[in-house]
Amino acid sequence: MCGIFAYLGFCTPKTRREVISFLLGGLSRLEYRGYDSAGIGIDGKDGKIALCRAKGKVKALVDLIKSMEDDLSMDEVQENHIGISHTRWATHGPPCPANAHPQRSDADQQFIVVHNGIITNYREIKRYLEQQGHVFESETDTEVIAKLALHIHQQHPDHNFQQIVEMVIQQLEGAFACCFKSTQYPDECVAARRGSPLLVAMKTKGHLETDNVPVLFSKGEEIRTRKISPAQPMRHQAGVQVAHLPRSESTSTFLPTEKGQEMEYFLASDATAIIDHAKHVLYLEDNDVAWIRKGELTIHNFKDSHKSDESKVREVHTLRMEIQDIMKGDFSTFMQKEIFEQPESVLQTMGGRINYDVSPPEVKLGGMKDYLSDIRRCRRLIMIGCGTSFHSALATRQLLEELTELPVMCDLASDFLDRQTPIFRDDVCFFISQSGETADTLGALRYCYKHGALLVGITNTVGSTICRETACGIHINAGPEIGVASTKAYTSQVVSLVMFALYMSADRISMQPRRMEIMEALRTLPEMIRSVLKLDPQIKEISERMYRHKSMLIMGRGYNYATCLEGALKVKEITYMHSEGIMAGELKHGPLALVEPDMPIILICTQDATYRKTLNALQQVTARHGRPMVICHANDQEVKDLAPHTLEVPDIVDCLQGILCVIPLQLLSYHLAVLRGCNVDCPRNLAKSVTVE
Repeated sequence: MCGIFAYLGFCTPKTRREVISFLLGGLSRLEYRGYDSAGIGIDGKDGKIALCRAKGKVKALVDLIKSMEDDLSMDEVQENHIGISHTRWATHGPPCPANAHPQRSDADQQFIVVHNGIITNYREIKRYLEQQGHVFESETDTEVIAKLALHIHQQHPDHNFQQIVEMVIQQLEGAFACCFKSTQYPDECVAARRGSPLLVAMKTKGHLETDNVPVLFSKGEEIRTRKISPAQPMRHQAGVQVAHLPRSESTSTFLPTEKGQEMEYFLASDATAIIDHAKHVLYLEDNDVAWIRKGELTIHNFKDSHKSDESKVREVHTLRMEIQDIMKGDFSTFMQKEIFEQPESVLQTMGGRINYDVSPPEVKLGGMKDYLSDIRRCRRLIMIGCGTSFHSALATRQLLEELTELPVMCDLASDFLDRQTPIFRDDVCFFISQSGETADTLGALRYCYKHGALLVGITNTVGSTICRETACGIHINAGPEIGVASTKAYTSQVVSLVMFALYMSADRISMQPRRMEIMEALRTLPEMIRSVLKLDPQIKEISERMYRHKSMLIMGRGYNYATCLEGALKVKEITYMHSEGIMAGELKHGPLALVEPDMPIILICTQDATYRKTLNALQQVTARHGRPMVICHANDQEVKDLAPHTLEVPDIVDCLQGILCVIPLQLLSYHLAVLRGCNVDCPRNLAKSVTVE
């Protein structure tokens, strides 16, 4: 939710038009996160700050800026320049220019701030500031941050910008990532985070495409130059190169190698906003304050003194993401592109982890190796996630129980926290999140950490909070996912958890035939996904019969129950139709009352252990004049004789069948959304990265 993008240039002459172009380009890369207003704050004329804020999409902001060109002196060249920008998803106050970011401290705009997250104690701070004479202009919680910065500056005019911001954020409760700019501190910018993601990218002249990271590290008065060659990936952070910068203090400083050298910095909520500008990034940690002035970056963690030496590490990540990874290519939407990328994404997930060149094949998960014996001795496995990530846990629970012979719990993160679930030191807790920043999942993670459980992360985002705060895990390597409705991340999460089950059971002789069956199926999975994608024209025809309806039922059982929940979620997310995933065994306990001739019903009936029971459900539906569309195997004549409509998918081992069955549901939701005129990539009221509870 929301997006921050800032551009800072030092000794890099650029016009105001070029700086604004950088900011608008960064915001356009963040549009997928979900937002309803946008704004920028830049260096204006005569040392003042110019604000431009608009309700609606980035295009509305572009139109506003075009109307202000004369006032902004767009072609004026500046040697140093700082611009901050934001896409806002409304939480406090409706979408409007006054509530858009940046928020300002006063009419003179001495301090401006952009903010992701929620400040839970903003009412108390607002009352105090009003008593001190500050006048508020918006309904946002963010405005208190800017006004508090001005108030502290007035009380402590001798403090530097970093000290001002540190005093501000120590008064704030909740989750936030903030970026500050001020007329009192020209050519300076300060960013801080607690619970919401923020990264700093750096670029010196000639270093955009290099593999070595030029970094200066200072400790006290001693300054020494170090050229850090990227090391091996950390634990489960595959697909990225990491340079470790150890530090004995809580402050690290990164400097240009020469005075007057061209230096550019980018601050962003995630890497998609900066990959066409810089390759080297630092992911800020909780309670980090990043202070950039005159080309120098200083990072101070004011709560770092209690941390171990191992945690006092700065990591410079070299991104391996390419610009084409976040472009639509020949597809009309990102969601469509990501659905059709699934043969490659599941192959990437398995890449280097299953060795078919040995007999029998081996599964290796480097990020889990050091903790495997601890996991095998645990009391239970607890799988925690939200939405699609929770469904991936449900989809693999049965296999995990079968191969590990451990009890497996699946919990929605929000409900897990509400119940204050008992957690023990010999529990192993998995935290599943595409972004690695999901607020409820992080809350559950920290709850389990306090109770001494072993924490395991399953995420698609290198450098995310879940990556950093778990002991071990698996990076699913699905590639960037831009569409709000998750598709390829879901199938890669399922494959990752299946591989974990295989890894855990490698020493079980009695389970080897079952393991070999699954590994051979994984080998053929990408090709089978390609064959399912060929059903797209047929699925489009089916959607033309359904798109005018208001509700849909999706039924299945066994491994396919999670598929039904995930398919129903996709339909409701992007089509705004009511849809419900139903356990077919529960039909007689309520849902059967909904069956009627005009109700769109999809039933998944594949030849697994629950096949006969699912056939019984099909007969119950048709006996009540329901006309279900059944997803079944190509050779299943029994289903074809009973069902009015069928959609045939390949036969694969039962624990992977859900992957082949969910893809038709993804395609169906996509075509329904297009026919209903919905915004496929950015559905209303939703965001890609849910960083607030």
